[in-house]
Amino acid sequence: MEKFRFIDLETHDAYMNMAIDEAIMLGIKEGKSPPTLRLYRWKPSAVSIGTFQGMHDEVAIEFCKSNEIDYIRRITGGGAVFHDYNGEVTYSILMPKNHPLALTDILDSYKLLCGGIVKALDFLGIKNAEFKPINDVTVGGKKVSGNAMTRQHGCMLQHGTTLLDLDVNLMFTILKVPQEKISDKMISDVKERVTSIQDILGRSVLVDELQEALTWGFSAALQIELMQSKLSIEEQKTAERLAKEKYSTDAWNFSR
Repeated sequence: MEKFRFIDLETHDAYMNMAIDEAIMLGIKEGKSPPTLRLYRWKPSAVSIGTFQGMHDEVAIEFCKSNEIDYIRRITGGGAVFHDYNGEVTYSILMPKNHPLALTDILDSYKLLCGGIVKALDFLGIKNAEFKPINDVTVGGKKVSGNAMTRQHGCMLQHGTTLLDLDVNLMFTILKVPQEKISDKMISDVKERVTSIQDILGRSVLVDELQEALTWGFSAALQIELMQSKLSIEEQKTAERLAKEKYSTDAWNFSR
């Protein structure tokens, strides 16, 4: 069975979370880092935008500043995402681009790796989760997990969220929907398209439960053995440098 390094649930700010992903990619490029699965949370809560988006277009920046919410640009594509510290767990999986699990076809690759989320939801008792192209996992037609991918530095990175809970009003406020445009219909429309584990199960679900489910789910779906470990000293130093010199800078976050 293929072995992956497993970095179990950690909590960092947005800048360090994205810096760690890139630091591991650089380590893989140099042949110093193994294929890795990591789980993490965002504290403070944050909003991330896709690499091709504009921060001013997507994010209510002044609201974020006044409410101590981080905002950051990812190196992956896709749309703006609110990362609620209490409402989700994020994963990232990283491997060389020639790894057997790094399928060449993008849709096939998303389907394979999102299988970890599907299995995790099954572990929690949600039996009707399924992959929905291009990059979502849905339950009863409603999105519960969004995912994004990039291939660079000779590596493949996929990361994504799994929603424990959902605060639609807060999400709309952060994602720059004018207050006067937020209607009951708009909120109900979102609730028709997006759901959370707690909504599906009708009970409170602890972060620890989702953590355990994701760990089991990725191992089962990808047939990998997870070897619990942590960042190397070199990866840690690289991540700290990237957080300071790239991910926390306006030059990066407002580059489009």
